[in-house]
Amino acid sequence: MSGKNVTEVVQADPKGIALAAQILESGGVVAVPTETVYGLAARADSPDAVAKIYAAKGRPDFNPLIVHVQDQDHAAQYAEWGPSARLAVQTIWPGPITLVVPAKPDANLAPAVTAGLNTVAVRSPGHPVMRQLLGAVDFPLAAPSANRSGFISPTTAAHVLSSLDGRIDLVLDGGPTQAGVESTILAIRDGGVWEELRPGPIDLSALHRECFGTPMSVPKPSVGAKVGVEAPGQLASHYAPGKPIRLNALDRNPQEFVIGFGSIPGDVTLSASGNVEEAAARLYDCLHVAAASDFEKIAIAPVPKDGIGRAINDRLGRAAAPID
Repeated sequence: MSGKNVTEVVQADPKGIALAAQILESGGVVAVPTETVYGLAARADSPDAVAKIYAAKGRPDFNPLIVHVQDQDHAAQYAEWGPSARLAVQTIWPGPITLVVPAKPDANLAPAVTAGLNTVAVRSPGHPVMRQLLGAVDFPLAAPSANRSGFISPTTAAHVLSSLDGRIDLVLDGGPTQAGVESTILAIRDGGVWEELRPGPIDLSALHRECFGTPMSVPKPSVGAKVGVEAPGQLASHYAPGKPIRLNALDRNPQEFVIGFGSIPGDVTLSASGNVEEAAARLYDCLHVAAASDFEKIAIAPVPKDGIGRAINDRLGRAAAPID
């Protein structure tokens, strides 16, 4: 943090991106917008820089980080990048999908990035600010969501400051993010078999059909305990607003702040028209508003489980889970 007590916020323009690149080069940490949520970036090849991510977030050291790269060739510097991986992202990257693949032994990544696993999570982000920042540095960026560990993910610069002000060096303010939920995570297993580790904006079954001509069976995402976590977002309790949550609420109680959807009104709504894409984009903002309200509890209307609704319900289920 270089002795600062307040985190600096700058516009994500060329001057701001140049400042962010300078801070990252010197081993600092910077919050950056992506097309999913704001990420907390540090150079992935520096153990000291990566340690600052874990310290700022209070993140458990068994939870690996996603390495953000420019493209497939860049990813191949750190990962065993086989045909199945290339096929999976050829029409999606840059975009909101992360691949978990075997790490190269000579990847030169900080050990904490992979949390001791023999795999590495890599993503080529589509947001212009993050892409410009990657182009301004000559190292990969490790970047989990820019919030305290386990709590609500940030989709605006203000959300970042709500939990990390004074704990990080800089926030690049690029306005609200678009997708609103974190990237889909796809593990490439032996023989090129696909397994979904976290639902997100990309429908893996549809992508599998596009690549192979057959739909992918999509198992329920695994819920990690304190061991066996292969990728971010697998902990049972995550994305929590710090208040009890009642899911699939069709009515309201006096002590509850209500997040509505479709025909079910609320104090705020994910989407009055019942649009799941809009609901995904507004999910974390609504949770931040609910967390800051004077109500003791939160009730959330049902959201369909089709398409990106799977990702929304995954996040809500983890947000409602008891904290260990």
